[in-house]
Amino acid sequence: MTAAGEAYGLFTSLTGTEPAGSWSAPGRVNLIGEHTDYNDGFVFPFATPHRTHVALGRREDGRIRVVSTFDPVPVEVALADLDALFPARRDEVVEWARYPLGVAWALLQATGADPASVPGVDLAFASDVPVGAGLSSSAAIESATGSALNDVWGLGLDRVAVARAGRTAENEAVGAPTGIMDQMAAMLGETDAGTFLDCRTLDAQVIELGFARAGLDLVVMDTRVTHAHSTGGYGERRAACERGAAAMGVPALRDVRPDQLARVQELVDDVTFRRVRHVVTENQRVLDAVRTLREQGPRAIGDLLYASHVSMRDDFEISVPELDLAVESARAAGAIGARMTGGGFGGAAIALVAHDTVGAVTDAVRAAFADAGFTEPHIFTVRPSEGARRDS
Repeated sequence: MTAAGEAYGLFTSLTGTEPAGSWSAPGRVNLIGEHTDYNDGFVFPFATPHRTHVALGRREDGRIRVVSTFDPVPVEVALADLDALFPARRDEVVEWARYPLGVAWALLQATGADPASVPGVDLAFASDVPVGAGLSSSAAIESATGSALNDVWGLGLDRVAVARAGRTAENEAVGAPTGIMDQMAAMLGETDAGTFLDCRTLDAQVIELGFARAGLDLVVMDTRVTHAHSTGGYGERRAACERGAAAMGVPALRDVRPDQLARVQELVDDVTFRRVRHVVTENQRVLDAVRTLREQGPRAIGDLLYASHVSMRDDFEISVPELDLAVESARAAGAIGARMTGGGFGGAAIALVAHDTVGAVTDAVRAAFADAGFTEPHIFTVRPSEGARRDS
């Protein structure tokens, strides 16, 4: 059964009625630009074909109830109580439910809508976005929820505003200090294109990737090493970035140029310097990747992808042995470029691969993992796809 069918079936079993409609939003792969988003920098993600689906029905009692195929115990709260729950009492809510409930809270906060002025809702979720692989299953649930509630509550928000609400939910209701890249990719994705995003201004440009025309596939290598953004490693790196910006007297690392790195090194400790160097050079790599795509096409970006991985491995120190092995074995088997993607400490790597060598690359990575005694990776191809939408 499809995820859309699972969401529909879960809704009808929960309520005994038909849903009023269904919505979905995609996961994302970040082609390049990691940990630059919360530094007001540049990112270049695209939406994947994997989607989180939500079936929604109205209620007359001013309450919101959420249920999911991966946790069938419903969580229910009065809309009027969301403001007391988030962020102060978020730990009282099971973690997965903080995402949709947090979005409902963030939308009400953003619009100033009186909870009594909007209908209560039942929301049933199902997803085929791999959880823990770094493909942002969290932003998919946030964006599906935000799109559904924006429509049903008649809030009239544009896609960027819904993405902002998703980020607010993740930061404050969930407690994960992420930027806005994932939500923007999920809301703005288009077929065969990436979203080049300025995270300071939220200006976004749709950039044709041209993978299909160039005979290329994007291979995702999920290491099955799970990670969690709300744990310490992510927050520590964000704090280091803030220290580096403060030392340079600028609002964010977006404002530090590569030719200023020698000055940064004079002002901060070695660990902070390497964190800063990753972000500053990664911002430049995003700009270089967009320019290279426009001028030379996708086959010319391989070195930038690998340089990004090396920077994350050595300077930001967010890779793990499984990610490094996936990247190196893919490159050795003929991938044009490869890098880890996502927040790090596990998850997935990606490889840009000629269509006729996908099998060889996949076999090489699997064999390398087997030789190393690692868990077998989940390997699949993705195509850049459409963003959040109403399906029925």
